[in-house]
Amino acid sequence: MFTGSKTFPAWALLSLATNGLLMLAVILLLLREHWLPASSQASVSATQVSLLSSPQAPPPNLGPRHQLNYDQWVALLGREASVAATQQPKHLTILAGDSLSLWFPTDLLPPERTWLNQGISGETSAGLLRRLDLFDETKPEVIFVMIGINDLIRGVKNETILANQRQIIKYLRRVHPRSQVVVQSILPHGGEATTWEGRDRLLAIPNSRIQEINKQLAAIAAAEGALYLDLHPLFADANGNLRSVLTSDGLHLSPQGYMVWRSALQVFAQFKIEEAGANSQPYRRRR
Repeated sequence: MFTGSKTFPAWALLSLATNGLLMLAVILLLLREHWLPASSQASVSATQVSLLSSPQAPPPNLGPRHQLNYDQWVALLGREASVAATQQPKHLTILAGDSLSLWFPTDLLPPERTWLNQGISGETSAGLLRRLDLFDETKPEVIFVMIGINDLIRGVKNETILANQRQIIKYLRRVHPRSQVVVQSILPHGGEATTWEGRDRLLAIPNSRIQEINKQLAAIAAAEGALYLDLHPLFADANGNLRSVLTSDGLHLSPQGYMVWRSALQVFAQFKIEEAGANSQPYRRRR
């Protein structure tokens, strides 16, 4: 209960409203018995990372995964970024990260934007930092970043992950001063229900550790002038594990999981990105 003459800050009300709408979207999705038509149950294939996809792009086709090595992925993403830089599509939005971003089905991405997917399976924060220059020449409205779970799987320390995240934000803010940079929280894993092939390595990471990193990541984003999208509460169950209906193996997302993420992106874009864009100033490098 609030007493006295103090008023509740407008930004806090907006934040509560945004989080409430995100949770409502998730609840509505979870209550649906049938999430997607059968034709949408497929995940994105390695041969379809085109990723410069217009709103009219066809649904992804099935195909074998992991056909490319890391250097081949980097080269492919560089070519796609070059296309985006040349064509300069309207409302360009970049997904930068690991396999969670990479396998985002193009037909589930919010259609009001043109999406350039710069995700690579198995990517770490250090790897992403090294290849940010691939899309230097593009002019995105928004850059969504999700990275960190593979660092944890590989035993990277929290401090290193957060330091890399800070450098990623700094780089993007400097090279794309008119873009909104949105840092997304690291998602929880499925706990004991995990069936992913690296299950033991994943279970060695307490979900409470991921939550602690996310708290610090939110503070870093605020300090560096980026927005923060806290997806963790939308994906976590009462025990702090990744909801079973939202994952295919305890690490990667199911079509339902991508539907939740899609809803979060849409609500966040409407309430947070538009407001930030209206009030933002071009980034100026600190002296």
